[in-house]
Amino acid sequence: MEIEIIQNKIYSVRNQRVMLDLDLAKMYNVETRVLNQAVKRNIERFPEDFMFQLNEYEWNSMSSQFVMTSKSKRPKSALPLVFTEHGVTMLSSILRSKAAIQINIQIVRAFVAMRQSFAQSGGITEIQSEMKELKAYIDEVLTDYNDINEDTRIQIELINQSLAELHIDHKTILKPRKKIGFNTEE
Repeated sequence: MEIEIIQNKIYSVRNQRVMLDLDLAKMYNVETRVLNQAVKRNIERFPEDFMFQLNEYEWNSMSSQFVMTSKSKRPKSALPLVFTEHGVTMLSSILRSKAAIQINIQIVRAFVAMRQSFAQSGGITEIQSEMKELKAYIDEVLTDYNDINEDTRIQIELINQSLAELHIDHKTILKPRKKIGFNTEE
């Protein structure tokens, strides 16, 4: 599987880059319920920063952005689980097939490639300026907020949310890292 295909399945939710359980199940060639059952049997391996369940608002916002046939297949009460990069890595320890391990390696590489491309190319500031231009254009064109439909209102809110996330994310991504190893200076 190509890295670009995987990167298109990585979403930003709660200021974290995540993948949906249904996308991961498809990549691992298992049913979503099988993947989720394996996770529930090993729940101690998946703390909140590795995996969490979307709330109804987040799920509706995501599914309104994309044409998701899987939403109709999923029971209304079953909101999807999402996995961070660390959660995806942990999946390899509970899905033990060789194919699952290879898919995990590719997924982790996709996460790393995204992070590196943003950090090296200044992509975050570029995206921020493009989103600000888009927001300014929308604000200019849509002077009366009450005359727009619900889909457009949700899109405007998502743009505002993305701007806020990008403002936070670029500071944390470019933060200098602490050196690891044996310290001889003490």
